[in-house]
Amino acid sequence: MSVFNKIDLNNVPDHIAVIMDGNGRWAKKQGKFRVFGHEHGVKSVNEITEAAARLGVKYLTLYTFSTENWNRPRLEVNALMTLMVKTIKRETPTLMKNGIKLTTIGQMDTLPRDCQKELHQAMETTKDNDQMTLILALSYSSKWDIVNAVKQIANDFKEGSINEDDINEELISNSLTTKDFPDPDLMIRTSGEHRISNYLLWELAYSEFYFTDVLWPDFKEEHLYEAVWDYQQRERRFGKTGEQVAPQHN
Repeated sequence: MSVFNKIDLNNVPDHIAVIMDGNGRWAKKQGKFRVFGHEHGVKSVNEITEAAARLGVKYLTLYTFSTENWNRPRLEVNALMTLMVKTIKRETPTLMKNGIKLTTIGQMDTLPRDCQKELHQAMETTKDNDQMTLILALSYSSKWDIVNAVKQIANDFKEGSINEDDINEELISNSLTTKDFPDPDLMIRTSGEHRISNYLLWELAYSEFYFTDVLWPDFKEEHLYEAVWDYQQRERRFGKTGEQVAPQHN
């Protein structure tokens, strides 16, 4: 029986963030180049995106390409960019069919022009979809985002449009590129690594973490259901005691 049948659909995370790790190691196990792993990783992206929408998840953020990834071998980076363009073009009809809106966070202007073009076109095509929002973190760094937010706040303070008392958590959150989305309820990382790798550092403050040894190309629909089921077994306290968050019975 699928774990899906055990999930309480009234308690599904609104926002799931994923670090899709292990493509290279998966390819190495097959005796192939790393790009082979990325190509198969795309299949997992498609399956997990549709499964998340089926569950009723409202926001799905995928750590697609970090700023640090630019330091990888040029051949791999070029292949990744080519793969991205092809995938976006091919999958836009599927996004439309499932009512999924595509958007991005990160330094879009650092991506190749053809990549930017396909992304903008796909975002424009899907902008009115409201079943789920798929957020691709591309050329993204959480430290970069926080630094930019601080610069923006400092400039506003210098110009006198805000004062010291206006600087609070809400202002910082609203100065980040993620300001239009709620913070993730659940963060999933594949491949057995236990770190967040400069990903949504501010936003993950009270998220539940789920780590799995499964490499990303092998991470399928049922694995997502297992992560959500595990999430539903936890008690989210947000700094309170268990007694404070437990349902009160008369």
